[in-house]
Amino acid sequence: MPNKIIMNTVVVPVDFSITSLNAAHYAGKMLKGVYGANLVLYHMYEKDSEESLANEQLEFLKKDLLKETIVKIETMTVKGDDVVEEIERVVRHRHANLVVMGITGKSALGQVFFGSNTVKLVDKNVVPVLVVPPNATFTKVKNVALTSDFKDVRLTTPSVPIKAALDIFRPALHIVNVDSEHYVSITEEYQKGKATMQEMFSHYHPEFYFIGMNDFYEAIEQFIKDKKIDLLIAIPRHHSILTKYFKSHTHKLIYHSDVPILAVHE
Repeated sequence: MPNKIIMNTVVVPVDFSITSLNAAHYAGKMLKGVYGANLVLYHMYEKDSEESLANEQLEFLKKDLLKETIVKIETMTVKGDDVVEEIERVVRHRHANLVVMGITGKSALGQVFFGSNTVKLVDKNVVPVLVVPPNATFTKVKNVALTSDFKDVRLTTPSVPIKAALDIFRPALHIVNVDSEHYVSITEEYQKGKATMQEMFSHYHPEFYFIGMNDFYEAIEQFIKDKKIDLLIAIPRHHSILTKYFKSHTHKLIYHSDVPILAVHE
């Protein structure tokens, strides 16, 4: 039976690299059976001579994806010279709910090209971005982890897009915080944040984890392994003195995570 949540438009930028093609397949399988979903395969070309071949390749990819999904798929090519700006324009014009992009992985060369555009789009705060690692294949999302600093929870937690993602998968929700100050018990401030989070996501019966470690990335990496996390939700901060701190965490997770990361801004 299809999910009832309406995910209207999902844009997948494709440069025909293995990374972007994998992201397109991941998106197609992820949206299978999602009511109202419309998948847009998008390519930006720079020279007029490239348009015809790009359209042919997108149509070929569309036919390939339709073998494994029942989602409505359309293709779009646009001439431009700045892929991030062009994606922004398409997102706004089509009122997209989500962008799904690949990431080239841990190599410095990969980070310079496709990876850098993925991170730039995450930082732009236009729309939630699902970052798909190069080796990720969609099976079933059973466990989702949401990272939070538990600061001003109600104001800084974008619950609507997070719930939209959770409603697609219906997973077990694990809300996790990493702070070197966590000892035997958490502070009153964290208790209040936890209570607010519990109320916000009560429908999903969340479990809470407070990890006392200095190394945020190491803690999250181990948590993903221990809890068999299939998707990690990160909330980059834009209106906080900790913005650079959280951005650096998000960037590192994006480049090194073996599971997809959904970046949802406050």
